[in-house]
Formats: sequence, C-alpha cells, structure tokens
Amino acid sequence: MKHEKMIEALDADKAGDWNKAHTLAQAEDSESGYWVHAYLHRKEGDASNAAYWYSRADKPVPEDSLEAEWERLYLAFS
Repeated sequence: MKHEKMIEALDADKAGDWNKAHTLAQAEDSESGYWVHAYLHRKEGDASNAAYWYSRADKPVPEDSLEAEWERLYLAFS
C-alpha cells in the first residue's frame, strides 16, 4: 500500500497516540506527510504551525471539523 505509514499515523491518532502519529507523519517527506502533519498540529491547537504544513501540502486550512478532516485523510490514503 502506497500510503501505509499515513494510514498507520491516522490509526494511531484515532487510538489517542498523537505522539506516534506525529512521528510517523513527520518522517514522511511528501505532500501526504505534510497534510497529516498539518492536521495533527490543527488538532493540537497550534494554528500557525498547522497553516505552515497545510501550505507545504498545498492544501487550504480546513474550516470543518477535525473528524471530517480525519475521514477525508483516511479516504485519500486508503
């Protein structure tokens, strides 16, 4: 699977292990990794850091819920 590490990061996040999710996303030097990284910083409440990573991922900063974004990410990578 092309995005198995991103799915693993999202699963870790859903299980409550933000640190593992962040480590996995941070290790992925691609727009996919940047997008998950952005989501995680948005979830953390670090809006400026999240905005930076959304920019690197070439994605707009979402205005919907974190849950909706998680679903979007999961669908994009599965």
